[in-house]
Amino acid sequence: MAERIYLYDSTLRDGAQAQGIDFTVADKQAIAAALDAFGIDYIEGGWPGANPTDDAFFADRPASKFAKVSAFGMTRRAGRSASNDPGLQDLLAVHTPTVCLVGKAWDWQVETALKVSKAENLKMIGDSLAHMVTSGREAVFDAEHFFDGYKANPVYALDALRAAHEAGANWLVLCDTNGGSLPSEVRKIVAVVHEALPDAKLGIHCHNDTEQAVANSLAAVESGVRQIQGTINGIGERCGNANLIALIPTLMLKMGFDTGISAEKLTQIGKLSRLVDDRLNRAPDRHAAYVGSSAFAHKGGLHVSAMSKDSRSYEHIDPVWVGNARLILVSDKAGRANILSRLQQMGIDVAADDPRIGDLVTAVKAREAQGYAYEDAGASFELMARQTLGFIPRYYDLQSYRALDECRVDADGNHVTLSEATVKVAIKDEVVMTVAEGNGPVNALDAALRKALLPHYPALAAMHLTDYKVRILTPSEATAALTRVMIESSDEMGATWTTVGVSHNVIDASYNALYDAISYHLMKRQNPAA
Repeated sequence: MAERIYLYDSTLRDGAQAQGIDFTVADKQAIAAALDAFGIDYIEGGWPGANPTDDAFFADRPASKFAKVSAFGMTRRAGRSASNDPGLQDLLAVHTPTVCLVGKAWDWQVETALKVSKAENLKMIGDSLAHMVTSGREAVFDAEHFFDGYKANPVYALDALRAAHEAGANWLVLCDTNGGSLPSEVRKIVAVVHEALPDAKLGIHCHNDTEQAVANSLAAVESGVRQIQGTINGIGERCGNANLIALIPTLMLKMGFDTGISAEKLTQIGKLSRLVDDRLNRAPDRHAAYVGSSAFAHKGGLHVSAMSKDSRSYEHIDPVWVGNARLILVSDKAGRANILSRLQQMGIDVAADDPRIGDLVTAVKAREAQGYAYEDAGASFELMARQTLGFIPRYYDLQSYRALDECRVDADGNHVTLSEATVKVAIKDEVVMTVAEGNGPVNALDAALRKALLPHYPALAAMHLTDYKVRILTPSEATAALTRVMIESSDEMGATWTTVGVSHNVIDASYNALYDAISYHLMKRQNPAA
């Protein structure tokens, strides 16, 4: 059977120290529940007594079916007994099955930060861990600054571990607190620790200040570590922590370890990653390993051609294993293989020698030269492809539109801008002209179009604009520059699609993207198989 690696998640404590991250109690409860459902072994909920949010979480933490909830704190203060230390009492008061205590393993830190003797620090470690163990808790010792401490004074760093181990600590976790160690150093030092304390269970806690937290964690595993601490999406103080979203699939699929997570649950890892991003109100990293939307995206024609023969040509695993999907991009780098693969994904069956494929390749390259970007606007490409191949009707024809902005001064002397749009469209042999107002010309144009189209296409009521981006393509032309507008839309089912428009006139570019967004929505509603 595969060897077991235990996963210790510190998103709710270490991750919360990242700049710009401020979890609410509800956030912490939702993330803890998701971590437990996914199969994480340990969930570090926070530091009892440190702040009201952590206290509220521990007072009403969600029941866990699998994970052990851990409370984090520090060793006793100098001059106090463990039984009389307020911090340790706060830890015991929340009644978690596991407690993680951080203590100094670098003699320089002991003397400069703690300002106690090296001998007293070892007593602080031993007394605190022993108190947790005799109180019936599983005790984890985080040896802070262990790798820097070992490089400065290996004897003392090992003494810090021995003090915790002899006190009964269940896990000794080696921390690369400053994130400056290299994988080769981690591998060698962990091997020394493993030899010096052969009966100790070792863990690793790496920060990402040199972009090597994942590599360092894996190097530690190769030298005998069996617990990995990290955070979802690598969030954390300064440059972040070891990213469990990258570590878990690597441990399972590349190194053959048992993480306690089933193959079925592994397919949900992308959802776990996105849940944390959603809670933080930030966009997921499209280039994230394993789970990013671009993790299995293929753009170059040579690559796609090889992929059509065997996906192993340019993919290190099957994306299905991590719940992701292959994405064939269409751009000016595309060849016939890209187009054919993308059409196949869209459910369009076209012969490889169909002459219209060549026309489509030429059209894509020409339009990308004008500024269109189809790799990020799949809905616009699908519409163009289906129109070229004759598989889609025109839902309406624009005869004219006009967008006006008027700035007025109200009774209080404030400048108020009013946008108004008029559109004239032909729908099913009927010409309709409508006028609408909005909080901007694009909003007014959208409102006028909807007023004209809704009586004929009621499904439009379910479509909403969720993102709008403008990019200047020719900055040398200043305010007369060519602009690209990307519109992301969604419906009540949660489906999203992106469309693109390009013009020297930003309103015209917006209309083109909006036209595609509406047409795509109507196409999917009238022909779900499309």
